[in-house]
Amino acid sequence: MGLVSRFQMIVAAKFSKLLDRAENPDETLDYSYEKQVEMLQGVKRGIADVVTAKKRLELQQGTLTRSTETLETQSRYALSIGREDIARLALERRSAAQTQLSSLDEQIGQLEHQRDHLIESEKALRTKIERFRSEKEVLKAQYSAAKAHVAIQEAAAGLGSEFSEVGLAIDRARDRTQNMMARANAIEELAAAGALEDFTRPGDELERELARLTSGAEVEGELARLRAELGQTKRQELTRAATD
Repeated sequence: MGLVSRFQMIVAAKFSKLLDRAENPDETLDYSYEKQVEMLQGVKRGIADVVTAKKRLELQQGTLTRSTETLETQSRYALSIGREDIARLALERRSAAQTQLSSLDEQIGQLEHQRDHLIESEKALRTKIERFRSEKEVLKAQYSAAKAHVAIQEAAAGLGSEFSEVGLAIDRARDRTQNMMARANAIEELAAAGALEDFTRPGDELERELARLTSGAEVEGELARLRAELGQTKRQELTRAATD
């Protein structure tokens, strides 16, 4: 397949997809129904036009019929007074009128046939339109129900996905909370064991220095006491030795 053919197929597929998205079955069905109703109105106008034309021809037929009767009367009168030439002229006109009457009869018959055919077509089309209207409403109801069902399913799917995300967020929050609690407990245990010193309180450095000084003084006092005791012990030993 050539590049141009592939491009045309892709464009046709995209265009068809856009049409599917843009097409609304409700609007399409209503539009089709309106077009059929317009066709029915056109057939009715055609019937009215045929009937009107038939009425005109019937009026002409009536006029010509009366004219032939008058011409026959005139030819009789002209012949009775010896005017054979006028009688002949009247009969010629009467013959032409009869020819027109025959043509009008044929035309009127054709119009009657057309009228009957259009009336039958109008009845059939009306029946078809009524059936289509009923089917249209059923299809529209089915489409609305299907559309609502799809919307519910999509909402349910979206809700399920949202709940899944919420569940994951809750699990992450639970893990973080447990980690924080474990860390707090560990810090509390270290602080209770004295493994941690609070360097944030003001005066801690001074207190530590004083503690070192106090501890040093106590050590020196203990050393002095021990020296005194040792000296006293040696003196007692020397005294006992001298006495012996």
